[in-house]
Amino acid sequence: MATPPPTERRQFLGRLSLPERTFITDALRTETVGGILLLVATVVALVWANAWPHAYETVLDWTIGPSSPLHLDLSLEAWAKDGALTIFFFVAGIELKREFVAGELRTPSAALLPVVAAVSGVALPAIVYAVANSGAGGHPGGWAIPTATDIAFALGVLAVVGSHLPSALRAFLLTLAVVDDLIAILIIAVFYSSGIKFWALGLSLAGLVLFWYLHRRGVHGWYLYVPLAFVIWALMHESGVHATVAGVAMGLLLRCHTVGDEKQSPGEHIEHLVRPLSAGLAVPVFALFAAGVTISGPALADVFTQATPLGIILGLLIGKTVGIFGGTWLAARFTRAELNPQLKWADVFAVSTLAGIGFTVSLLISELAFPEDAALADTAKTAVLVGSVLCALVATVLLKLRNLHYRQLCEEEDRDSDGDGIPDVYQQQGH
Repeated sequence: MATPPPTERRQFLGRLSLPERTFITDALRTETVGGILLLVATVVALVWANAWPHAYETVLDWTIGPSSPLHLDLSLEAWAKDGALTIFFFVAGIELKREFVAGELRTPSAALLPVVAAVSGVALPAIVYAVANSGAGGHPGGWAIPTATDIAFALGVLAVVGSHLPSALRAFLLTLAVVDDLIAILIIAVFYSSGIKFWALGLSLAGLVLFWYLHRRGVHGWYLYVPLAFVIWALMHESGVHATVAGVAMGLLLRCHTVGDEKQSPGEHIEHLVRPLSAGLAVPVFALFAAGVTISGPALADVFTQATPLGIILGLLIGKTVGIFGGTWLAARFTRAELNPQLKWADVFAVSTLAGIGFTVSLLISELAFPEDAALADTAKTAVLVGSVLCALVATVLLKLRNLHYRQLCEEEDRDSDGDGIPDVYQQQGH
């Protein structure tokens, strides 16, 4: 009797298909530019807030918008936090939908590793923060602050210092960050929503149903969808549920698979149009109005001596790194997935450290966690900045070391001897 073939084990972080690799490259390029703009906006906010604090606070508090019928007379700071970030979460929703129907999350075996890594990378930072704030003087309400990964900064750093790392490793970071964003959205919706107005929430959900129906019926026209999206957002904001939830909900409703002779799904087309707006405008504008904290010797000393900011820094630097790396290793160890033999666990560790860069969503949660204590919120924001910088520096060193290892390998992989635009490795292996 012939011996049955061994059950195939899915190779973790293996070579991507050419379309998936192209998508990752395009996303990486956009997020790299967005990361640079985000960094510039952060520096401007810090200089502005420290050199001219009164002018900065005045601009933050400047109110614009109608007070009725939906109480949209918001400060510029609130418009940036609740409005601009909705565009960011809209793109995150499309990314998540695409990953489920066409990306790494479309099969349970492929989705297991990044999902476990993301969940572990959320749980352990929260635990680290909770332990640091368990004593007298601690503020356990900020447990969610160090749980988020900033995809723009993380991919930006990876693109700059890790140019020769395998593209699948970048795909892992992108997939991880997408799942991380979903968890962050759920945290915001469940733990940082209060005083729910069910009439407004019901109308917002009705608007989402209409949005879905029109989209599925093939109705086109930005002049129809943009006003509808604004009404959905305004009603969600009025309901007491954080307004960014409306953005991710609309992103998830878009169709992200092709039918018939379509070359690109509607979701991918809209993402291609909106992603530059998100990475190049919405997120930097949010950073401009959120990152302006006072930086001084005593303020930095407080970051390393007080429980709340110390818990944030340790959560980002240690909790994120150990959580993501440990979760990935355990999933690979106890499931049928295995690491590509061309890769080392040192690569995963470096990317895990990079995922500790928590900026955009961490700054948002800092404000939501301490709405009645502006000084503590500013301290938490300072800790987010310090922790993110430390993670970026450590990850840069680790990625540089790994980049040297893969330079020769990547040059061979990307060779296109016949000049047809398709790397030889895909032609040789029939990809």
